[in-house]
Order: sequence, then structure tokens, then C-alpha cells
Amino acid sequence: MKSSSKMITFLLAATLFNAFASAAPRQEPIQPIEAAKVENPAKVELGKKLFFDPRLSRSGFISCNSCHNLSTGGSDNLPSSIGHNWQQGPINSPTVLNSSMNLAQFWDGRAADLQEQAGGPIANPGEMASTHDLAIEILRSIPGYVNEFGAVYGNSKIDLERVTDAIAAFEETLVTPNSRFDQWLKGDNSALTKAELKGYELFKNVGCVACHNGPAVGGNSFQKMGMVAPYETDSEVEGRSAVTGRDADRFSFKVPTLRNVELTYPYFHDGAIWSLEQATDIMARLQLGRTLTKAEIDSIVAFLKTLTGEQPQFKLPILPPSTPATPRPQPFENKPAG
Repeated sequence: MKSSSKMITFLLAATLFNAFASAAPRQEPIQPIEAAKVENPAKVELGKKLFFDPRLSRSGFISCNSCHNLSTGGSDNLPSSIGHNWQQGPINSPTVLNSSMNLAQFWDGRAADLQEQAGGPIANPGEMASTHDLAIEILRSIPGYVNEFGAVYGNSKIDLERVTDAIAAFEETLVTPNSRFDQWLKGDNSALTKAELKGYELFKNVGCVACHNGPAVGGNSFQKMGMVAPYETDSEVEGRSAVTGRDADRFSFKVPTLRNVELTYPYFHDGAIWSLEQATDIMARLQLGRTLTKAEIDSIVAFLKTLTGEQPQFKLPILPPSTPATPRPQPFENKPAG
């Protein structure tokens, strides 16, 4: 009897502990990221190959992964990306991770979705420096791709719409669920430390959450860079006004996601800030008119690091080989394709 009583007591204690440790999901301005649901694995696999294939570039050297490196948080960790013939890009490369949650693509929002975005770098003379016609010609010359497009789309036609559709399908799977903050949002009281929770409360109270909210903790609005005081930069990029033509949109940019932010340095559209602490200080002062103490900054940064989720895991694709009919790369040609 004594043994049974001890067992009942132990079970009751365990039940109470589990109930305390895992409460109900929390209602917060930030929502958890859910794992990707793959409806067409063959299309995703084709898109993965295209994402990693440097033959879409004029040089045969640059792929989508060059600027959106999936080993480094979906970005290239450079102030601005390196394009064809070592051209310096005009703007920091945003992460591709969780980019399907953005209201639009690119810093200025000039592409409505991932499919529209995917075609831009291929034909940009400062990036992959090819043309859409040349890229399609290359893919059509590779039997492995012809067969794979046929299997995915029902016939072997290869065109820009299908290429960008497949790349977008792969990019939609590049989500990072199950961060420690997501675990806390779902009710795990043990997922965050007291210091990290304090940082989240500061993040909300200071006002950061006004722009950085939703599952991606950003990406869902355009905001002026320097609401309270101007942001000093050598960059000539003018932001959203390049798309809308409205002077009121000068220096407005898509609010970046803060998911995996500890991995996606350097920060801001000009990639000028390498420290997450410095970026937090600048945002508080220029956007919110708040001067934070070092302790407050450290607390917010501690919270931000809990937003690092599970990184995409997959086998690297084995690309189908070229043939004698495949146009040859031009890695040392200064003149872009025309």
C-alpha cells in the first residue's frame, strides 16, 4: 500500500509539473512559424536544383545560393553581394529564409512574390548577367532537365514561368520553425531564460514590435528608415520611391524579418552595421526616439537570438550534366549578355 501511495504521489507531481511547464499557447503580436507542407516534392526538388545551378548565370559561377547561402542564414554575410565580374551590388542581400511570408520581395518591394523575384537576378547585368532566353536555352540543352520538367509539368516545355515557379516552390520550403521563442509561444515555460523574457518585454514596451510582428517578425510593411532622425549612409539607394515614383516613399524599405537575425549580419539595406547590439541601438534611436542603456540593449539582443530556428536540412542536389549543345559559360567576359 505504501508503495502504491508513493507511486500515485509521484504521478500527481509529474502531472502538475508538466502542466506548469507547458501552458496554453500564448497570444502575442508574434506568432510561431509552422513547418513547411510540401505538396509537390518533385517540383520542389527541381526548384532546388535550379536554385543551386550556376549555369543560369553568364559566368557559370553564380547561383541563387551565392547571394542567399543556405549555410549562412540564407544571406551572404557581405555588405552587398558580388555580381558578375566582381561587380559590387548596390544593396545588402536579404535572407531567403522565411521570405515566403513577406508582403513583397526585394527591399523596395518591386516583386510581388517569390516567383516574380526569381527571374530578376538572372537577367540583371550586375548580378547573374545572363538573359532569360540564354538561361532557357541552356536548360533546354540538358536532357536531365528536359526529362525533369516533363515529369513535373506534364510535358517537356521549359520556359521562364516554369523555371521561376519551380524555384519559388523550393524557396517556400525554406522556413525555420521551432526556435526557442516559438517553443515558448506554444506554451513551453522552460524554453526561455528570465533574461531573454525580459528582453522580449523590452522589445514590446520600447515599440519594436510595432513593425516587427507576425510569424516572420517583420516583412509585412514598408517603413521610412529614420523616422525620428535621419540615417547617415553612403548608399544611394532610395528605397520604395524607385517603385512608386512618390517622393513620400524615399528611404522607405520593407521591414526585414528578425527571424535568424543573429545569422544574417551585416544589417540594414546598406549592410553597414555588423553588430546586432549596434543595430538595436540605432533602430531604437532613429525609429523610436529611445536611447537604450547597454543593459537594455543586451537584454533585447538576448531575446533576438532566441528567434533562430531550425535551419533547412536536405541533401545537396546533383545537377544534370551539360551536353555539347549547351552554351558555354563566359566567366571572364566583361560585356554582359545582351
